[in-house]
Amino acid sequence: MSLDEKLKQLDRMRHEALLGGGKDRIDAQHEKGKLTARERIDLLLDKNSFEEFDMFVTHRSSDFGLADKKILGDGVVAGCGMIEGRKVFVFSQDFTVFGGSLSHAHAEKICKIMNMAMKVGAPVIGLNDSGGARIQEGVVSLGGYADIFLLNTLASGVVPQISIILGPCAGGAVYSPAITDFTIMVKNTSYMFVTGPNVVKTVTHEVVTSEELGGAVTHATKSGVAHFACNNEADALTVLRKLLGYMPQNNLEDPPFMPTDDPFDREDDALNTIVPENPNKSYDMKEVIAKIVDDGEFLEVHADFATNIIVGFARLGGRSIGIIANQPAVLAGCLDIKSSRKGARFIRFCDAFNIPILTFEDVPGFLPGTDQEHGGIIMQGAKLLYAYCEATVPKVTVITRKAYGGAYDVMNSKHVRGDMNYAWPTAEIAVMGPKGAVEIIFKKEISTAENPETAVEQKTEEYREKFANPFIAASRGYIDDIIEPKTTRPRLIRAFQMLETKKDTNPAKKHGNIPL
Repeated sequence: MSLDEKLKQLDRMRHEALLGGGKDRIDAQHEKGKLTARERIDLLLDKNSFEEFDMFVTHRSSDFGLADKKILGDGVVAGCGMIEGRKVFVFSQDFTVFGGSLSHAHAEKICKIMNMAMKVGAPVIGLNDSGGARIQEGVVSLGGYADIFLLNTLASGVVPQISIILGPCAGGAVYSPAITDFTIMVKNTSYMFVTGPNVVKTVTHEVVTSEELGGAVTHATKSGVAHFACNNEADALTVLRKLLGYMPQNNLEDPPFMPTDDPFDREDDALNTIVPENPNKSYDMKEVIAKIVDDGEFLEVHADFATNIIVGFARLGGRSIGIIANQPAVLAGCLDIKSSRKGARFIRFCDAFNIPILTFEDVPGFLPGTDQEHGGIIMQGAKLLYAYCEATVPKVTVITRKAYGGAYDVMNSKHVRGDMNYAWPTAEIAVMGPKGAVEIIFKKEISTAENPETAVEQKTEEYREKFANPFIAASRGYIDDIIEPKTTRPRLIRAFQMLETKKDTNPAKKHGNIPL
């Protein structure tokens, strides 16, 4: 065969591989409102930056008629490309080929790019759209999943890993996205569950749809499995690009610097009045964040899950930061099981990838109740505490109002290696709220008073004046400074600039034992 003939053969094979499962199946994919594997990659990556690997790989199975059904690429497109000029590795499962099911060859392609990503230090992005393990291959396909799980685990904390769920993700397939750092889902077209609606009905007699059981909204609001629930695939890919913009390429690099026209010394008078004079009234902590960060831009993570705590990414003076904030507008900002887990996971990601942590604190304590205690709030709250204690990145805290009890300790206090801890003059730092403290301290005096209610009010006001303020903590050095709210932005920028070269370590060990 001459070179020209070989080149023609190569062109034919490339054309065949590019068609995946064929035109009819591509049309069927489009009719469902879904893009093909290659269309997704084209939309995600910088134009003409994709370098594909293993285009001609096929499965090696012969049982159940598979010997006559070999499609080039075997249901996954994998390779390397650029996002905003930064290198990423990506795999995109092709539902038009065997329903995107995972064979051993399919798994090998994914493992190859994951290994390469760790060697060169670049993020891994998985575009998941698969019917699960290829049943015809039996245990061989299951072994392929386990190979991927192992590499997900080894890559964790080494390079960022992001999963987008763009179709079905069931059974063992769900554990790879669960190990990755962030999971993005699409409403009405993607779902995740360990066992599907039919199995649930058979075993528990519950009747539930795929969307109710494991859809994007379910996982974004109830389980916390999904960090983002997007309206369509294009939105999901846009969110992914934004998310990567706040992250370094790997754990040995710093996050990218993004120049800003927002003045470093900008002050905002509105911050001086944002906290209500009545300590029982709420306000929106997101407004505080927006008035302080660069250009008011905040990429919230887990926006619809455990909304009594806020986590997400922003920039201060061009530097990427991770923000954790109590939300007094929801459950008064109390910490509970879900919010503790949400905060801890986010803190550990930031610490793994050298992203400084900023905490806005307004927390009256942990949420009381039998559901919380029986659900393990002790262990779950300890996760948040553990994450803050373990983190060695620059950590800055601003107490805007309440910082009561154990929650004061947990929310990046000086005692858990908070580097710079500021308080607004409205801060109340105490073992517990003034009214509760008074009812304990002055119990006998109140019970014998002519008017107990008046006595409680009087003593509460006295306690608030004497103890529920930031000055005692500042006198001990637990607060580095009490700052005027409007100056918060410039003070934070200077603090993070000072801490830019911070070095801190934990004792030598294989790994800690976080309270799971």
